[in-house]
Amino acid sequence: MPQTRRRFLRIAGTSGLVLAATAIGGGAAFVATRRPDKALAPWETAGQAYDDPRLRALSYAILAPNPHNMQPWMVQLDGDDGFTLLYDLDRMLPETDPFNRQIVIGLGCFLEIMRMAAAAEGLRADIQLFPDGEPEPLLDGRPVARVRLMRDGDVAPDPLFAHLFDRRSTKEAFDTSRPVAREIFAQLEAVAGDGVAVGTLQHADEIAAMRELTWQAHMIEVETPRTYLESVEVMRFGKAEIEASPDGIDMGGPLLEALNHAGILTRKSLSNMTSSSYQQGVELYRRIIHSAMGYVFVSTQNNSRTEQIAAGRDWVRINLSAVQQGICVHPLSQALQEYKEMHAKLDDVHEMLGQRGRRVQMLARVGYGPAVSPSPRWDLKHKLIL
Repeated sequence: MPQTRRRFLRIAGTSGLVLAATAIGGGAAFVATRRPDKALAPWETAGQAYDDPRLRALSYAILAPNPHNMQPWMVQLDGDDGFTLLYDLDRMLPETDPFNRQIVIGLGCFLEIMRMAAAAEGLRADIQLFPDGEPEPLLDGRPVARVRLMRDGDVAPDPLFAHLFDRRSTKEAFDTSRPVAREIFAQLEAVAGDGVAVGTLQHADEIAAMRELTWQAHMIEVETPRTYLESVEVMRFGKAEIEASPDGIDMGGPLLEALNHAGILTRKSLSNMTSSSYQQGVELYRRIIHSAMGYVFVSTQNNSRTEQIAAGRDWVRINLSAVQQGICVHPLSQALQEYKEMHAKLDDVHEMLGQRGRRVQMLARVGYGPAVSPSPRWDLKHKLIL
């Protein structure tokens, strides 16, 4: 059981869990059936049940990290060996990601995992980015990429691909008694590709300053009603909601679902910024953010769509390298967002990271944390344009 959920239960009180579980039909039976198996099936079936190598590669790609787990990708198969990567314009985050930058980074993660999956079968992925031009200032329906997969004896498997199924965004408190070794930070920095820089913060004074900056940014987001409610609106409470819509922010597991049924943790209570649920959530996240044991960031020279894709490709490689090194990663995107209330913090984070004149695309805390479950996913068949 994740430590954060234990803390939330202690805050809310055990009576809510007991009463809700009993009302639903018995505590033990309730707890035993709360895993959203259907929504987690894509993690267990990736690479299976497809004769078409494109579909096999894409079944891995849908496990990519992406903002708020919106899974915006859509795919149209082309001929016998190609496909076009598109996106669903109804899966944007207009309040916290007003220029779709974070969405594009997630699409870059998708492309990199697809490439690694293809390489594992000896296939080269020829990727033509933005064949009809880069959509600006917003995504407008033009494709992200056209891809062809071709047999190539010179293609070698990527060793990071072996860690895909263990990749997580660990939104839990880290162990503040366990420092992260310099050698591990060096491994994270080593994944940078052309045009992308990967940097880290390792020293105690830097970590303390960034903890406070990211906390302030988080509070701006949750105290600005339109940006906070954007997150609440995509929360999925309990197994039934998660399996019906396996995207967004999952609020699943027996404890959170029981609290939801008891009326303690609901979309309505969280939407009320004076409620105890809201205040408890703020306190819980304060502990999470202040447990950072270092930071890793990705920056680009400018902020083009092509650079955002490159940042995403390196970002997922950092995630996989972290798994390889045995540490956890949790992205903290609030201070990088472009809406007006965040402008000052966006400047501050660039100053603190020594990146003035560049664009920081991703920032995350790192450390040692508990094992967590993967995020739900739509099955690949729901992402194909037929």
